[in-house]
Amino acid sequence: MADVCTLGFAVGDMPYIVTLNFGFEWIGTLPLLYFHCAREGRKLDMMSRNPHVCFQLDSAHELVTGPNPCDWGMKYASLLGYGTLRRAGGDEERGKGLDRIMLHYGRAAGGGYAAAPMKATEVLVLDVDEMSGKRRA
Repeated sequence: MADVCTLGFAVGDMPYIVTLNFGFEWIGTLPLLYFHCAREGRKLDMMSRNPHVCFQLDSAHELVTGPNPCDWGMKYASLLGYGTLRRAGGDEERGKGLDRIMLHYGRAAGGGYAAAPMKATEVLVLDVDEMSGKRRA
């Protein structure tokens, strides 16, 4: 299981990547990814100018060694995809997104978010359009 998700933004000739905690839910064959962040900042500025992003997840890292340099490598699993990033559309979707993030990191119970942090927190939703994965086991 991946611990974090890296988002890639592109506005003009300026690329920008940021690594975030995330949660997800499957909608048919593609997931929705959820992120939380402050209500202002560079990623939100980039998103407002171009909401089309790429994302990358990786996990299951294990160093492979051998007697020769070319025997060395890495076991891994990775996922790369593209989609459209947006702000959650109201308190219900914001709460659902936060619940999915918490579930991803091991907290099964939903809700219980204090008002002050909720007011300061933005929840972003990535509607995934396409993705592909690769694994070296």
